[in-house]
Amino acid sequence: MGLILTLIQTALTVYIFIIVGRFLLSWVPLRSGTFAYRVYSVLYDASEPYLSIFRRYLPLVRFGNAALDLSPMAGLAVLILASLVVGAL
Repeated sequence: MGLILTLIQTALTVYIFIIVGRFLLSWVPLRSGTFAYRVYSVLYDASEPYLSIFRRYLPLVRFGNAALDLSPMAGLAVLILASLVVGAL
């Protein structure tokens, strides 16, 4: 049972890093064909199905012409909470 919980917690930690990496790379101007763009597209494809769940329920926070997407923060909060619960077991 301990091995299964360790694997689940490791998977949650990896997914947390995927979302954080996507979040950080979204602030960098990326050009198509570059290494950073390819890394971002892999992180985007890996995290978008999970984050789209939160995006359905959380509206964008508007600041004039800019908008803030809160789905990565909500998704990270749920993953961190799940990781803490698994770690406590």
